[in-house]
Amino acid sequence: MADQITATPLRQNLAAYRTPPGWSPGRPWLVQTLWFCGGAPLLAARCLPGSAWRVALLRLFGARIGNGCRLKPGLRVTFPWRLSVGQHCWLGEDAWLDNLAMVTLSDRVCVSQGAYLCTGNHDFRSPGFEQRLGPISVGSDAWIAARAVLAPGTVVSPGAVICLGAVVSGDVPSGAILRGNPAVVVGQRLESP
Repeated sequence: MADQITATPLRQNLAAYRTPPGWSPGRPWLVQTLWFCGGAPLLAARCLPGSAWRVALLRLFGARIGNGCRLKPGLRVTFPWRLSVGQHCWLGEDAWLDNLAMVTLSDRVCVSQGAYLCTGNHDFRSPGFEQRLGPISVGSDAWIAARAVLAPGTVVSPGAVICLGAVVSGDVPSGAILRGNPAVVVGQRLESP
């Protein structure tokens, strides 16, 4: 019994939470309201097929999206003005780009069904539950497979593959194949002939 550590459990005090100094949603209240009440539900609509109008809608709200992109029904984007998508990218059904900080997808990136790109978290060690933000960057020709999760601050280098359901945090080497939770490198993607 002497070996047991006796400590008062540390829990978050949500009443003490404050928005981080200097952080803002990035657009005026009216633009945010228009996005959350009209734009976001329309973007995610399952009854309306097509990508071109989804691209136009995101661009209308400030997203930078290249040509030839395919955006599927069920797509969620928290703040389109914090989104940059390169040429010929695919964003799958039910993918969620929870971009409290910037999300940058380079050319030919595939984000598959149900993938979650999370740019914000909280400090669970602090009673103030302070928000911690980190941008996410995905290099050209990378594939984020179905149900994969990218944590705040993740950088996926070109050609990497994040496998089905993998949970990734930090830097991913170029061409690496990652699997698991926490994700580990299990192979290297081969170059096409």
